[in-house]
Amino acid sequence: MTQENYRHTLLKQLLPLGFTSAFLDDCKMPLQIEAEKLVSAGPDVFDREQLMHPDTLIAWQEMKTVSAIDNIQLQLVSAFRSVEYQCALIQRKLDKGIDLAEILTVNAAPGFSEHHTGKALDLTTVGEEPLEESFETTDAFSWLQTNASDYGFSLSYPRDNPWGIAYEPWHWAWEPSSR
Repeated sequence: MTQENYRHTLLKQLLPLGFTSAFLDDCKMPLQIEAEKLVSAGPDVFDREQLMHPDTLIAWQEMKTVSAIDNIQLQLVSAFRSVEYQCALIQRKLDKGIDLAEILTVNAAPGFSEHHTGKALDLTTVGEEPLEESFETTDAFSWLQTNASDYGFSLSYPRDNPWGIAYEPWHWAWEPSSR
């Protein structure tokens, strides 16, 4: 699918959520094409099967193995999310009366989430509540800051990031060029 076809398909999904065509043109975040090739990464901390890009899985398994040798237990919270899933996530928040602008400070818009690529992982560690900023105080986060780049992972949403997404110390994305 060409990027223009993807944008057209995406716009049809975004309009019912209150997005405009101008949003696609003005969004600071890069468009993220949904992965076509995914493999099972096994269950996450909630016992839901997770999917990810095959190369991301290899890097994740290597990183998880080495972290365990260093007495750090990394756990998977989530990986691949389809555009459809991201739309439903946004819709649930809209249904609760949350303003779209507020939602977009904590969730990437459908079509712009790194999770669509199958290369983004949300991580936690034993004893830590998933998807909480307090993850930054754990030994696991410290280990990731020092070692994740050795496996091609980087923190996507540091404090004051240019995309306006809230700080997410748990969100790490794999990039083949960074390895």
